[in-house]
Amino acid sequence: MITINKISIGLFSLFLASCGFYSMAGSIPPHIKSIAIPLVLNQTAEFGIAEQITDDLQSKFIEENILKVRSDEDSDSILRGTVVSVEDKVHTYSQAEAVTEYRLTIRMELEWYDVAKDESLLIKSYTGWGAYGLSGDISTDGIDNDGDNLIDGDDEDEIGEPREFATRVAVTKIAEDVISDIVASW
Repeated sequence: MITINKISIGLFSLFLASCGFYSMAGSIPPHIKSIAIPLVLNQTAEFGIAEQITDDLQSKFIEENILKVRSDEDSDSILRGTVVSVEDKVHTYSQAEAVTEYRLTIRMELEWYDVAKDESLLIKSYTGWGAYGLSGDISTDGIDNDGDNLIDGDDEDEIGEPREFATRVAVTKIAEDVISDIVASW
């Protein structure tokens, strides 16, 4: 006779076993084990943005360890991108109607391509932004520059030149969204 305890133990064991096999990469097609991330194209006048985005995408894939980053010739898939626009727009005014905050927005097009099946797995536009002020010191500008709900002294990573920091934040957001979509797309 099967008792409730045996059923409970069996269900709990099944639950633990299923958790042990969970992987973020489990949703990627099984034949894709690697990705190439060549230098993205740049259709803007923003100097160095293609290199910065390419480096950040490669770093995020290495950090997350979802797919091995390899050369074009040795990879199962390729992530190609094009920076379409980089815009600085006024985001916040003071009571005296003076500009206090700008928002830098980067928009790009990306394609994740399956080399073996000769098909696109994902084609999508991505946008990332970062905020910056005119003070010259983002550690005391009163702005949440990276959108993490921390300001100035409470945010230890808010250091550097304002617009450069906003660019890094925008690029990082794009890289994180790309990885999220690649993992969730299958």
